[in-house]
Amino acid sequence: MRLLSLRPVLCVSLALATVGTVPALSTPGLAADAHTAALAGSLLDNVPDSIFEPETFTLDNGLQVVVITNDRAPVVTHMVWYKVGSADDPRGRSGLAHFLEHLMFKGTDKIEPGEFSQIISSLGGQENAFTSFEYTAFYQTVAKEHLPLMMELEADRMTGLTLSPDIVTSERSVIAEERRQVIESRPYRRLGEAMDALLYAGSPYAVPIIGWAEDIDNLGQSDVENFYRRWYAPNNAVLIVSGDITLDELRPLAEKYYGPVKPSEDIPERIRPMPHPIKATGEITLRDPQVDRPSYVRSFLAPENTLRTEPEAYALSVLTNIMSSGSTSRLYEALVVKERIANSVGMAQGSGRISASEISLYGDPVEGKSVDDLSTALDAEIKRLLDGGVTDDEVAAAKERLLAQAIYARDSVSGPANIFGRSLMEDYTLEDVEAWPQRIAAVTTEMVNAVARDVFDEEEVVTGILMPPKAENAQEAELSQ
Repeated sequence: MRLLSLRPVLCVSLALATVGTVPALSTPGLAADAHTAALAGSLLDNVPDSIFEPETFTLDNGLQVVVITNDRAPVVTHMVWYKVGSADDPRGRSGLAHFLEHLMFKGTDKIEPGEFSQIISSLGGQENAFTSFEYTAFYQTVAKEHLPLMMELEADRMTGLTLSPDIVTSERSVIAEERRQVIESRPYRRLGEAMDALLYAGSPYAVPIIGWAEDIDNLGQSDVENFYRRWYAPNNAVLIVSGDITLDELRPLAEKYYGPVKPSEDIPERIRPMPHPIKATGEITLRDPQVDRPSYVRSFLAPENTLRTEPEAYALSVLTNIMSSGSTSRLYEALVVKERIANSVGMAQGSGRISASEISLYGDPVEGKSVDDLSTALDAEIKRLLDGGVTDDEVAAAKERLLAQAIYARDSVSGPANIFGRSLMEDYTLEDVEAWPQRIAAVTTEMVNAVARDVFDEEEVVTGILMPPKAENAQEAELSQ
């Protein structure tokens, strides 16, 4: 079970951020055409009209079903995405969405606690679940012949959890220990929490997905029961199956296993207030004995016109790629190769939030250089960008890289299910994903330079610095703001 953390993460636009995290498989059709096009010339001369060619239908109970066919191997990935995440946690009850993710493995009237995972393992399959700000998702990757069983098991726990008090109490202790291990014992995660609390003040994104420790301790039986009944229903979920399956094969299975699940009559409205403007800059320094060398991150909220499907959003993806994609990117070439100020450096776009996002510059200085040296060098590179702009060649190369990533994503079995799931949960459409190559190809040099001027008008900035302990107090961690 995973919490999705987004600081810093290198990503491309929309949910294509997941492309690099899934195993690449060879596939016929579109991918083969892409390879041929690459050999023949620029991908920009052969931009596909679509990537995955998904098909979709909706059951009578409101469950949307999406199928992405890839018949290269007799394997399928089966995913159920619920439109509820940590941003929907009630005030004072943070961590509840993540708590429910855990409890989904703790049994129904038909399945004993832990039996779900044992069944998947016995079939040689893989499974997991994850919670983000906007969604909670569950998946299994299995041989095609086991798909009906996966659907039966997942449909059963959609509304059939037993949620016994003993299990709820026990699992709450597991969640509390997870927070200690994943957050409190890792300085960079604690720094990220502190930065988010300041940068996203006034919005649900200021609260960690796993929840605050004191809120977790207070989560009770009625909290989980009410949350489960409120949000877990077929008309608040999307079923996505990718791999060796067609729509005609999937439809009767979906109707058989998911069709009988009763919908909810009262799905709550999802409220996403914008962060309060901080109208200032803030700096947070965390010193900890686990830190052996300094690191630096500077974050600021992305302009509203880069958050959705406006042309500026795609121009920002191209700009990020120019600045921070590999050893020939602007930041790496300048600060790591030429000036030798940083061991690593980059620019990242946040994702996974509907109403706000951040852009970050980050790096760690080489020995003998300070975070101030690194910050000054980053400022110089941003000034060079704003004064001189990017070139036509840089834009063309960045678009080629992004198009290649999108096309190669088709080769994966589980990747497309992830891409569409995250996109739909964040209020994009199937058409948005399919149109992504054309929209990237349409980005011009003028658009990239314009979005750079907009993005780097940094009036509200939060800077985070990780440092080793001071020599005179090496045994204590210090958090100062």
